[in-house]
Amino acid sequence: MATMVRTGHPVVDLLTQARECLAEAAVADAASARYASAHLAALRAGAAVLAARGRDAQGRRARRGPRNVWVDLARLAPELAEWAEFFAATARKRPAAQAGVAGVVSPREADDLLRDADAFCRLVCVMLGLPVPSVIGDGALALAV
Repeated sequence: MATMVRTGHPVVDLLTQARECLAEAAVADAASARYASAHLAALRAGAAVLAARGRDAQGRRARRGPRNVWVDLARLAPELAEWAEFFAATARKRPAAQAGVAGVVSPREADDLLRDADAFCRLVCVMLGLPVPSVIGDGALALAV
């Protein structure tokens, strides 16, 4: 993965990481690597929404400690509940895919998840009023300016 410059703004940093994961997934030869990177991209985009909306009614930060992004996302951004449910279901295969277990995901599953993660990242950018990412000439994914 390319080295990125952190902006100090968690939402932007998480979305930058998401785009880097998508770019990594787009060029991965192995279906398992494509799947794992695409899922991590969605996870980071979901975390960006939580970073943007992660305050309760009194303006306090959401609880610290272990969290489930998909459960918290459905609670804090109900309009993304279906996406959260989908990515929670696909998360079951990610550990094996990250470990490079052969046959855990098909090339079709990996390609479908890459497209879904890309659509989710785009939606998150629109929701948060940030530049929507686009595909650039060499096939890598980047934020459009």
